[in-house]
Amino acid sequence: MKLEIELTFCIFFPFLAGLLAYLTGRTCEKGENAGRENSRERARDAIVMVSVVLEFLAMGFVAYQNIHLGIAGTLELSDICGLGLYFTMDGFRSIYGCVAAFMWMMAALLSREYFAHLHHKNRFYLFLLWTLGATMGVFLSGDLYTTFVFFEIMSFTSYVWVAQEENRSALRAAETYLAVAVTGGLVMLMGIFLLYYQLGTVTIRELPQAVAVCGEKNMLYAAGVCLLVGFGAKAGAFPLHIWLPKAHPVAPAPTSALLSGILTKTGIYGILVLSCYLFSQDGVWRTGILVLGVVTMLGGAVLAVFSVDLKRTLACSSMSQIGFILVGIGMMGQPGEYGILATHGVFLHMVNHSLIKLVLFLAAGVIYMNAHALNLNDIRGFGRKKPLLKAIFLAGALAIGGIPLFSGYISKTLLHESIVEYGGGGLFQAVEYLFLFSGGLTVAYMTKLFVAIFMEKNESAIRQAEYDSQKRYMKPITIFALAGSAVALLVWGLCPHALMDRAAQLAQGFFRLEEAGHVVHYFSFGNLKGGLLSIGIGAAVYLLFIRRVLRNQKGEYVDAWPAWLDLEELLYRPLMLRFLPWALGGACRILDNLLSSPLILKTLSTVACIFCRILDSFVDGLVVLLRKTLYRDSPLPYERPEGNVLTESIGRVMNAFQGLGNRTWRRKKPVHRDYVHLAAVKNEQFKETNNIIQRSLSFGLLLFCIGLALTLLYIIWW
Repeated sequence: MKLEIELTFCIFFPFLAGLLAYLTGRTCEKGENAGRENSRERARDAIVMVSVVLEFLAMGFVAYQNIHLGIAGTLELSDICGLGLYFTMDGFRSIYGCVAAFMWMMAALLSREYFAHLHHKNRFYLFLLWTLGATMGVFLSGDLYTTFVFFEIMSFTSYVWVAQEENRSALRAAETYLAVAVTGGLVMLMGIFLLYYQLGTVTIRELPQAVAVCGEKNMLYAAGVCLLVGFGAKAGAFPLHIWLPKAHPVAPAPTSALLSGILTKTGIYGILVLSCYLFSQDGVWRTGILVLGVVTMLGGAVLAVFSVDLKRTLACSSMSQIGFILVGIGMMGQPGEYGILATHGVFLHMVNHSLIKLVLFLAAGVIYMNAHALNLNDIRGFGRKKPLLKAIFLAGALAIGGIPLFSGYISKTLLHESIVEYGGGGLFQAVEYLFLFSGGLTVAYMTKLFVAIFMEKNESAIRQAEYDSQKRYMKPITIFALAGSAVALLVWGLCPHALMDRAAQLAQGFFRLEEAGHVVHYFSFGNLKGGLLSIGIGAAVYLLFIRRVLRNQKGEYVDAWPAWLDLEELLYRPLMLRFLPWALGGACRILDNLLSSPLILKTLSTVACIFCRILDSFVDGLVVLLRKTLYRDSPLPYERPEGNVLTESIGRVMNAFQGLGNRTWRRKKPVHRDYVHLAAVKNEQFKETNNIIQRSLSFGLLLFCIGLALTLLYIIWW
């Protein structure tokens, strides 16, 4: 028995359920059918809630059979997508599948109240369930090709989450998210091609044996780097983290919890596959991951300290916590107990971060539902007289800050001890200091959030009185979602040996680790010292920097982060939209000349190509500069306040026809509409919609062409 039916249900049922919910909830005409519309919405909501509960129960049943009964879970679909799809189960996949299903269930429960007065609910629930199926497909995948297929499905379905509000900021953030996802996916696909070409397999459990007999290590590094780019983009690792701080503030709070808590872990899942199955004993790879983790850990913490937006702070915090996990992955290759401590710490911090961000983002959703704001200056004092929400948020804040008796302390202690016990001085000593400092920054920015929302008073007395008067700010189903998530987090953290250590031992088979290691005394003085040191650093940063530097004389929080340090605007958009197409065009011309011309002609043609390209860009830039300075466009003799010649002509004709009607057949009920204005408005709406579509398609096609060009260049060159 291989649990084929159960695995099929867990992966593909959400896709069918999402389609059924969408068809059920399709809106009918309002008015006389309003009651019918409400019944459809209730039926759709019931389908969604039943679906996520069934998914959680099914995943729990599969995990029970796999872990406690020892039944191997495998599913092969050989006739799908050419190479077929392959899924498998083990302790790691079982536990994380249950975590994902639990988070989806709680996020869906909050969504009922969160979307009560919002639009596009049908679309939201459709892609909520489809992303659940895609995420399950990633975590249960048994080969990298299956991982890639569901990874891309997940990227496109979760894109709708970010664009849900359809305003300018949401569409721009969604564009950034999709750009990073598409670019990462194309580079990942190239890595899979290289890996399959070199090893002859992409099945995860077969990779170590194939690597052992592989003589060409450079090709493996090339494939590994390509795959790391794809997985790192989804994980939010530096420097591909740019989507995190922009997607979370505009996405609905329930999906922000999933984006931060689960979707980033699909990227970590891929990095674990690379580190444990391709480069398990490779010191260069481990060092690279370690350095990447340190930069991500520290960079995210610094961004969170400077942020004045609640959800943006939590998003930057996610980036930092991903860095903690990457540091642990970099330490996993160390021998003996050091590697065991790091392995257990990595897995437990993954689970901790998922559950913590579920609690914090759901609490942020409740704040936004009532305050309709996320800026700390606007929501200051919101939770002063809301003890339940205060306790729930505090549980998440203490856990992510690594405070003793909470779950984050356990996983961070394991990660810290793996660095301390290995020693080695130099790099590892610097890593330890930065680890403790980043932990201190975590305490500082979470203290900032808690104090601002639950302890300080709002500058506006009227707004503070409004906040204090809100008694029923959550419906029972929302209370259940938040309280249930917080209780799960507390129980998980209060039983470090019975639950957390046991779970880490069950999951270590995925990490190719057989030894369980010694029992860690988490609350000994030696282990408490690291946590207390981070707490002291956090207190100093909060009191001396946040309170004194990041607040003005009125006590308002100021956004002191330089705008020019936005990597997307500073580097990525100029690179992707200007330099890279220019460079690729020149590179393709150079390659063509090298392959088809004699040496002298090749050299001359190459130089001429580059020179002409430079002249072309220089002339274009010069024209733009002159038109913006010396040769500014002069105003036309007659400029229309709105619209164009066509809209004005159509509007005037319609106005004349309206005037004729008002004087004849509509004399008793005349109509007075400015059709010139209406035609101009319709024209602007059409242009805006067209620009959005063209911009999205052109940007996506450009990214596709870049990936295709790089692939073709590689094929031609090698």
